[in-house]
Amino acid sequence: MTSDDLKIRLKIDLPGNIRLGYGKVDLLRAVLEHQSISAAARSMGMSYRRAWLLIDELNKCFTSPVIETHVGGRAHGGAQLTDMGKQVIALYDRACERAESALQDDLDQLAAVLKDPLQDA
Repeated sequence: MTSDDLKIRLKIDLPGNIRLGYGKVDLLRAVLEHQSISAAARSMGMSYRRAWLLIDELNKCFTSPVIETHVGGRAHGGAQLTDMGKQVIALYDRACERAESALQDDLDQLAAVLKDPLQDA
């Protein structure tokens, strides 16, 4: 097994007992891709309500919203990732890259002492 088989899942505690982690960042990416909260939620196997609550939490957390919604139903409605949302994704990704880089030696050592899961199969 190599350290490439290991994953770091970074969660950042923000003020107000809010956490920013890979799940919320993946939701932001899904909204960027689908231009819709409901489509983003479906793509992640999440309810619309859950997605809306997570986005609302993030919108209230930063100095400006991460997602803006447009009313108008199927033909004209939707959601759009804001510049703040794009910045949050970029900052989170950079933090993950730095954490992984800083921990590379430890990950290599950890991988060296792990059993191969296929050995016991």
